Formats: sequence, C-alpha cells, structure tokens
Amino acid sequence: MARRLTAAALSLLSLLALASCTGKETPEQPQGAADPPRIVVASGQDVTGKNGIRQQLIDAWNAREGEHGYRARLVELPGSADQQRSQLLGALQSGGAEYDVVNLDVTWIPEFAAAGLIRPLTGAAVKSPDDIIEAVDRTSFWDGERYAVPFNSDVGLLYYRKDHLRDAGASPELGRGVTWADLRELIDAVNDAPKPENYQEGWTTQLAAYEGRTVNAIEAFASAVPDFALTDEDGRYTADEAQLTAGVTELRERTASPYMLDESSGFREAESLSAFAEGRTTFLRHWPYVYPALYERFKGELGVTRLPGKAVLGGQNLAVTSNTSEQRAAKAAELIAFLTDPDSERCLLRAGFAATRTSAYDHPGGTPECRHASAYSAGPSASPTGESAEVKAPDGLSGGVSFSRDVLLPSLSEAVQRPRTPLYGAVTQTLITELGALYGHRPPGDAQVAKNLDEALSKVLPG
Repeated sequence: MARRLTAAALSLLSLLALASCTGKETPEQPQGAADPPRIVVASGQDVTGKNGIRQQLIDAWNAREGEHGYRARLVELPGSADQQRSQLLGALQSGGAEYDVVNLDVTWIPEFAAAGLIRPLTGAAVKSPDDIIEAVDRTSFWDGERYAVPFNSDVGLLYYRKDHLRDAGASPELGRGVTWADLRELIDAVNDAPKPENYQEGWTTQLAAYEGRTVNAIEAFASAVPDFALTDEDGRYTADEAQLTAGVTELRERTASPYMLDESSGFREAESLSAFAEGRTTFLRHWPYVYPALYERFKGELGVTRLPGKAVLGGQNLAVTSNTSEQRAAKAAELIAFLTDPDSERCLLRAGFAATRTSAYDHPGGTPECRHASAYSAGPSASPTGESAEVKAPDGLSGGVSFSRDVLLPSLSEAVQRPRTPLYGAVTQTLITELGALYGHRPPGDAQVAKNLDEALSKVLPG
C-alpha cells in the first residue's frame, strides 16, 4: 500500500529531486562565433539548487575574464546518471555537442579515456596535486595517465536517530569504530523496547535495480574480503568464487529481516531518505549532501558517523574533451584548475558537497572563508530552491567531533573504489541482475548466487 509522505519527507525529497529531475531541457548550445570565446561545461544537475555552487564558481571564473579572455557556460544535463552518461557518450562520439569540459562520474573515467573521448591532462589543469585526497585522486587516472581532476567527491555515511537509541536504553552517541555487529545489537535493543512512532525496522539503504545495489554490494564485499577487488589496474577480472561467496553472505546478513526494512530492496535515494525522515527506521545509509536537510528536520536528535566496514567512493571529476581545439583545450585546463583549486573546494564543502582536497578540512567549523562564491561564505546551504541559506548544519558534533574533519575526511580517505574498467556499464548491470536473486521470492543459497555471479562476470570482463 502506498504511504502518504509527510511534509518533512516531501521537503527532504525535493532536495533529491534536484539530482534526478528529468523535466529540464538542455540549454541551447552557442551559435557561431562568440565574443569573447566560450568554454562549455556539461554536467549533471547541481544538488545545491538553482544558481548553485557550481554555477557560482563558473560566475567567479567569468568575473576574471580580463585575465584569461574566455567565458565559461554551464550546461546541466537532464535525467538520471545513466541517462547523462548515454547523452555524453552519444554527443562526444558524434561530435554533435560543443562541450569542452565534461563533469564525469568517477566510474566513467576509464570508459571515456579508453574510447578517446577525453584527453590526457598536463600539470596546468591541477593545482597542488599533493593536496588532493589520495583515494579520491586515483579515480582521475587510467592506463597510467591523468585524464581528469576531482571536482566533488562522495562517500557513504551512517545517519541515525539518537532519540530511538536513548529510548531503547542504549547510548545515543556512536563512536567512529561502530561495526555491523554493533549495529545489529542496537537494532535488537530498539526492537525489544516500546516502538518509536512510525517505526518498522532497524535500517534502510538503496537496493533497487540500479547503481545503489552495486554500491551496497561492493561495500559488503570489500568489508568481508580484505583488499577485495573485482578488477586489477588494467580492468581484468581478479575475483574468485570463494571471495564472491563471502561477499554475498555479508550482503545477505546486512539486508535480512528483522534488521533491514523489507521495502529497501526497491528503494533508491529518495525512498530511503523518506523512510528515515518518517521515523520508520533508526539507521540510514546515505550520502553527505543530505546532512543539512536531515539536521534541519531532526536537529540535535540526528546522529551521523562513518559507515561500518568499508564505504564506496563516489563523486565527479572534470575532464577536457578530445573534440575541443588545442587552444580551447588549454583554456579549458585553466578553468578546471580554477574550479578545483583549494578555495573552490572550500566553497563546495560549505555548499554541502564532499571536498576533494585535504586543506578544505583543515579548519572545521567554517573557516577559512569561501572567497570564490560569496553566497556560500556563511556556511552550508542545500536549500531545495538554492535561493536562500536557511538550511544550515553544524560542523561540530557531540564530544567535540567535527563532521568534516572527523567523519567525512577519514571516510573519503579510506573509501574503496568500484571496479575500474572501461566496461563498467556491463559490470554494474551484471551485479545488479545477479544479486537481484537475493531479493526474490525464493532466493538461492549464497554459494549459488556467487557461482552465477562469477560466471557472468567472467563473460563480461577480460582475464
């Protein structure tokens, strides 16, 4: 039976809608010669809203037109991430779009690089590379060459309701070393106590037949198998059936009743956020950008900490297309260097994204100021319209813990990557399909699921 969403849930979901809206058409491309010349940047939609942080950084570059002689123009692509990938592939392969810079999901870099759609970058495109978080920067390379520069990162976090834990007689503060075994004990405690209003099950996540299922699977596999990797640095298949069996067992245990909300097997980001906002679960696995909106909803009763076990790295990187001319490519590299410089990364962090540079986390609490985009100098703002800075979440958590320095930065630094391969689209579809058996009417045993997955991946990947 469909549930009526609460006003609070709808408010939170409006934030998610910005990242997945399909109704906005791509702006027209520049016609003919422009004066001054333009650099066109193609990107997915900005979760920080209308006139969000990405546009403001573009505006800051344009304000310095006298220094470099170019103006930049941001084109936001409609649709889901998969749809955006298809649009970019088609446009760059046909030469039908005048894109000079593309903002690519970290999993797409090998595919676009191997296809010759983006070009290797020189040092001019990146300032202070040693300042970029190492795990994040590795997503920019393929076949030994840098093809991109990290723009904004992402990583799974654990959100929880302190009041649920307190009412169950448990500590409302979770340390950074919480494990999945600890989580199950806490869920048992909540289940055994008088139920909170609207409460159904312990936690929720994103397990629908899309990329969220792949993310949760890789997190489980990497937690169960030390140094787990489906592929090597050349994109060759390296896992085996025993490793996959251990990973499938871990995934099943995490997502079994009575711990996980049953409906989570069909949840994407929006549905899982809604369930948590309605109080139907105590715990939620989600991304950093929902922290300001969740804090606005729950204030001091919201907890956030590192995800137990391994967390998967997400985010987007900026690359220069192969279609652009050498002269424009040089200016595009300058633009990328500006959009990813230390001040830009501080601006992104303040706006609700996960910054890619260590220096952005040096001053928890909001300093030094974001100078490139003054609208974000006062703190994070992830309002659904982007027209105000009403939604603010404190960097300081209980016990002197800093959200940015003590939760977000170590989560990014220790995150694991999804398979690095030009065939990532086929790999993630294989994972989504084969692991769907776990959530069917009569799921097979772990070993059988792993055997089927191993055979399917062996057909998709070389090696």
